Amino acid sequence: MPEAAAPTLDIVVERELDDETIAAYWALYRETFAELEVRAMARHLLHEHEFVEEMKDARVMKYVARDAAGEVVGLSTLTRDLETVPWISPGWWAHHYPEHTARDAVYYLGFTLVRHDQRQTNVMWSMISTIVEMLVEERAVCGYDYCKFNNEVLGLGPGTEALLHRIADVEVDAADTQTYYRALFAGPRAR
Repeated sequence: MPEAAAPTLDIVVERELDDETIAAYWALYRETFAELEVRAMARHLLHEHEFVEEMKDARVMKYVARDAAGEVVGLSTLTRDLETVPWISPGWWAHHYPEHTARDAVYYLGFTLVRHDQRQTNVMWSMISTIVEMLVEERAVCGYDYCKFNNEVLGLGPGTEALLHRIADVEVDAADTQTYYRALFAGPRAR
């Protein structure tokens, strides 16, 4: 449950954002996810041009959260066009969820971010609740991912699952994993 109530919050689903809003969200995105550049082996941050493309792509729903003053406080991205998410396989979803695919009820949550000074308020709860209402109505399936740092250190996977169970009758599981290995060479093999 959120620790403190946020001031009046307005969440609007937008398809394409204007340049000023994109610039504000780009700064917030970089601030929010910058540490993943050294915490996760795979690249988790979009390059600026990729971010701008996603913000202008009408196939990606942007759940835009603003406070009473109209200030940017949070953003979630969600799509049912899985081709917009280059790191997932639309074929996997179609194979495992053919009935959902036939109904166009397969979604992917790209990212959710909340301005640092709003982290202990209900901004994230409000955005996710708004998304979940639509997913429940459609009896949809929705994928999302976390890197090891976010999942195991920050506890976002278990936290998200708990949040979803508070909102809906939902089944959550780790559908797949990708393990990145490294081999650190110290020199030739001793004979």
